Amino acid sequence: MIKYTLILSVILLFSCKNQPTNKTKIVSKNTIIKKEKKILEKETITFPSKDNLPITADIYKIKETPITILLCHQAGYSRGEYKDSAIELNKLGYSVLAIDQRSGNTVNNINNQTVITAKTKGLGITYLDAKQDIEAAIDYLYEQNGGREILLVGSSYSASLSLLIGVNNSKVKAVVAFSPGEYFKSIDINKSISNYKKPIFVTSSKSESASVTTLVNKINPIYLTHFIPKVKGIHGSRALWKTTEGNETYWTSFNSFLSTLKTE
Repeated sequence: MIKYTLILSVILLFSCKNQPTNKTKIVSKNTIIKKEKKILEKETITFPSKDNLPITADIYKIKETPITILLCHQAGYSRGEYKDSAIELNKLGYSVLAIDQRSGNTVNNINNQTVITAKTKGLGITYLDAKQDIEAAIDYLYEQNGGREILLVGSSYSASLSLLIGVNNSKVKAVVAFSPGEYFKSIDINKSISNYKKPIFVTSSKSESASVTTLVNKINPIYLTHFIPKVKGIHGSRALWKTTEGNETYWTSFNSFLSTLKTE
């Protein structure tokens, strides 16, 4: 009897250690692909923003690989913006988290659950209201991955928010900004990001490249990588989508930047 009691105790102890924190709610979980013995899993969770609004997020994880990339969507979109790009990042060896910010809607048949909940609670859903969601996600990842600095990726308005947040946030190692711009009437992005001292990758459609160049012209060039496509390109992180002409060139430049971070 003592033997069986000890076995039961060990099983219960192991189970408790592998439960998520009270702040994290697992919505769904499934294995999405197997490649070279690396199991890639997708998991939908929620965790609280700074004002306790539940943030819905998708984890695309390589087993045993810590999540070090945070993916933030553009206006009118959801975490679904990265549905395919996240898997491509998995194939490159990265575990990632794609969040729904409270300013957005639907893309790739994935609804923005965070904005739906924000509306029911009567909370603000402007671009700047979403800043706290990104900050909370950074804190969440940093805690979950054992205190490793993260790469912050933004698209359109969230690209500008990512640049703003990344300047002084010690938990952010580097920032990738797809089509950043002066999207906030009350904030001068160009001036606010002038003292960057960490790696930054910016890109956009070809037509947006001149305005992006102006936006980042005060940043020390030793920290800045600006990829200007030779093709038309497209706004935001849709540049990485397979449906975008020249997406391979965006991926090549993006991956090259990621490779430099591994050596730091």
